[in-house]
Amino acid sequence: MRIGELARATGVDIETIRYYEKAGLLPPPARTPNGYRLYGRPQLERLAFVRHCRALDMPLAEIGRLLDFVTHPEADCGDINRLLDEQLARVRARLKSLRALEKQLAALRARCEAGHVAAECGILHELVAAAHGEACACHATDPAAAR
Repeated sequence: MRIGELARATGVDIETIRYYEKAGLLPPPARTPNGYRLYGRPQLERLAFVRHCRALDMPLAEIGRLLDFVTHPEADCGDINRLLDEQLARVRARLKSLRALEKQLAALRARCEAGHVAAECGILHELVAAAHGEACACHATDPAAAR
């Protein structure tokens, strides 16, 4: 199959497929005499593997390490476990950060409960104050200041 067919079959953009080839995640495909890339079932499966790992938000370097294990199935899987533990730690850190962001946005949203004209909007006042270097409700260190 050609690159467009591979892209449709996997849901991966053509430019992304080319990038994965340059990054070494996909081996260079065979080429037709006129230069078109030709892909087969192995490339389709490998690209689907990469896509699944990306859906789990794994960095490309980590995906490359996992692909090494796919091609060397006799290797000890302890490193795979560590790799997943590291990814899980990154996800947990992001979740913690997102929860903090949620609190900040809620504090900011609480500054304007009813509809007003923009000149009276507590949210805008807070954002403008923050832009001027003043304390704002969403970044208050004192919980009472956020009220």
